[in-house]
Parts: sequence; C-alpha cells; structure tokens
Amino acid sequence: MAESIRLEVVTPEKSVVSESAQIVVAPGSMGEFGVLTGHTPFLTTLKTGALKFKDESGRERFVFVSSGFAEALPDRVTVLAESAERRKDIDVQRAKSAVERSEKHLQSAGKDVDYLRAKAALLRAISRIQLAETR
Repeated sequence: MAESIRLEVVTPEKSVVSESAQIVVAPGSMGEFGVLTGHTPFLTTLKTGALKFKDESGRERFVFVSSGFAEALPDRVTVLAESAERRKDIDVQRAKSAVERSEKHLQSAGKDVDYLRAKAALLRAISRIQLAETR
C-alpha cells in the first residue's frame, strides 16, 4: 500500500472529509494540481469544480468544492471551501432548479440583476450536476 496523506475538506458549516488518501487532485485557480506524500508545502486558491482523491484502499472518491483555499504539506492537504459536498450527497434535482433560476436571472441582465453572482451560481450548479452524473 502506498504512503498516505491526511485530507481535510471543511466549509464554514461543517467538516466534509477527514480521512487518509493516497493522492489528492484539486481544481486550483491556476489549474488542476495533485498532491502525494512528501509534497513541497504550498498554499493556493481553488476554483469551483471536482476534488478527486484515492482513499487508502485505492478507491477513487469525489467532492464538489466551490472556491476557497488549499494548503498542501508533506503529510496533509487542508481545503477550506466556501461550500463542499461529497458526490453521493449532491441533490441533482436541486442543482437543476438552480440552473433554471440562474439562467432566468442572466436573461434579465440589466434589470437589477447581479450578473457575476448569477453566473457563479450557474457554474456551481452545472459543476454539481456534472460531478453527480459522472460515473
């Protein structure tokens, strides 16, 4: 078995993941990055997307993350995300409703609509759906 690192994914509300992993691959704002045991320490921002990791048994796991920060150290990765949820916990119907709401807001652009906020909500919802429906 490969050496493992500790993965912690937390939001302001809760701890989403707290377990050992063989590898962690996250959506950094400058591109996707991977972390193995012994990685050089660094801190980076995250963009909305899928965080992937292999648990100690080698099974691939997925977590949706919406912006935040990741700190990589030789023995652990800590992700502080605005929001996060395991793939199995994603409510696809709720995400589809969010897509519809966001698209309506974007079509109303210029009518007291916060365009950037609506665009970010649309991206989050689409990312959740894509992750939930990928097997």
